[in-house]
Amino acid sequence: MSEKKQPDIYQVKVTLDGIRPPIWRRILVTSDTTLGKLHKILQVVMGWDDYHLHQFIINGTCYGPPDPDLMLDLKDEKKMSLEQVVLRKPKKFIYEYDFGDSWYHNILIEKILPPDTKKHYPVCIKGKRACPPEDCGGEGGYDYYLEAIRDSDHPEHEEMLEWRGDSFDPEAFDIDGVNRILKKTR
Repeated sequence: MSEKKQPDIYQVKVTLDGIRPPIWRRILVTSDTTLGKLHKILQVVMGWDDYHLHQFIINGTCYGPPDPDLMLDLKDEKKMSLEQVVLRKPKKFIYEYDFGDSWYHNILIEKILPPDTKKHYPVCIKGKRACPPEDCGGEGGYDYYLEAIRDSDHPEHEEMLEWRGDSFDPEAFDIDGVNRILKKTR
């Protein structure tokens, strides 16, 4: 009887589009990870709260959670694995989160690695900067939010601190905290 082949490991870089300096993560996931599972992983590693709609845009085709009530033409994200995506040759594709704020994430499959049976996947191996707060208004709203919390003379300084709390550090990224949460998604 032949032993079941272990899935390859994909090294994936996720970069939030339109933000400077960049907000990004590097993760390792198995090649059999579905886009639906990747959505859950991206929510964790980026720091989103999964309050909003999302979609993957791959070679002009949109994948997401099927919902006939939304009238969106999305193919089922649970039926497409990363391995299937890579076989079709796009090493890059888009993940959009929150159709109102339109957070576009550039997804790049950087490397295909052999499986390491001593490691558990998914895992985040590197990242920079904190994710913007939910519902801050997209790129422009995030810039405005940062301006307001940094300037104590800004007319909305106190309101913004109260809205999000005064503990937001745009430069912070807690990789250990992310990986603790990812362990629960396996």
